[in-house]
Amino acid sequence: MTSKTTYPVLGNRALNRATLERQLLLRRAPRSAMSVKGAVGHLVGLQAQNVKPPYHALAARLEGFDPEELSGLMASREVARLVTMRSTIHTHTAEDCLTLRPLVQAARDRELKQFRTGLAGVDLVRLGAISRELVEERPRTMKELREALLMQWPDADPFALSVAARCVLPLVQVTPRGLWGRSGQVALTTAEHWFGRTSEPAPAPDATVLRYLAAFGPASVRDMQTWSGLTRLREAFERLRPQLAVFQDENGVELFDLPDAPRPDADTPAPPRLLPEFDNLLLSHADRTRVVPEEYRQRTWKGNQAHCTFLVDGYLAGIWRLTETKDSAQVIVQAFGKLTRAQRETVAEEAERMLTTLSPATAHDIEFGVFSE
Repeated sequence: MTSKTTYPVLGNRALNRATLERQLLLRRAPRSAMSVKGAVGHLVGLQAQNVKPPYHALAARLEGFDPEELSGLMASREVARLVTMRSTIHTHTAEDCLTLRPLVQAARDRELKQFRTGLAGVDLVRLGAISRELVEERPRTMKELREALLMQWPDADPFALSVAARCVLPLVQVTPRGLWGRSGQVALTTAEHWFGRTSEPAPAPDATVLRYLAAFGPASVRDMQTWSGLTRLREAFERLRPQLAVFQDENGVELFDLPDAPRPDADTPAPPRLLPEFDNLLLSHADRTRVVPEEYRQRTWKGNQAHCTFLVDGYLAGIWRLTETKDSAQVIVQAFGKLTRAQRETVAEEAERMLTTLSPATAHDIEFGVFSE
């Protein structure tokens, strides 16, 4: 009988500190070491279901972050917003828009199968060609695109047609949507048209596995599948195994990592951080307990609404919300458990820093409340 290979065990706090370090949350990255565009690339995109989360995510991760820097990259088409991992909108570099989107196309194809009834009789190749012609003629809202497609397939489900267009084509949200301090409805064109170059063929996942580990490792195969929405990634990990370090967690789950990636001591201090809703730190592992205590797992959502969250000692500790007027800004912090006086002070300092970075208001207020489900 062949004995099972055993690997060094990484405890939960060790995994927590390693992931925070990769996520630039154990200490903010100095601007001399990482640019805004470099951070977007290193993190393999930022969740962008709403306009502000990418800005809040970078404010928590970069020293001296100025929101106009990310906004300027969007305006110059060096980064953009489109659907990639887990069928959610991410802010990516132009390079990733043109490579990651083809990589996750298999997940978009699988998503389409859920709408087969509403798409009965719809030729998806023709739908893609019609949609491409429309959005490359000029950016279209989803409503405009849906209405045009309904003229071709009046018996189809309107929502299913919208999903089909988004799945078949890499549709970028054009500016001014996403710019800092600007408003604009969602209007779409293809990534190829927006960037003026063609998408890359769907690559092998190996390079993305390495990038995922650099940003989220150490991690299991299931962790990366959770992050990407892809399946059957075991083969890629096995190809890479000879060049990877291998560990296991406290439950015996096999974890892979880059040999030279930082794995700080479990006792390394982790300062408080305020994160936006849908931050990838909380969504990119099959086992989220390295950041989210089990008893708090259901507390970051209410219906379809996700809350902004904050970390204390590296772990999810509560939610926060921002209310603003022209002249004042208030952060209301609701902890899931009791915070010490010192913890409240450091959370308040972090909230004040966030307001100074991202709010134009001159009057700031930090208020602590009690979490209520």
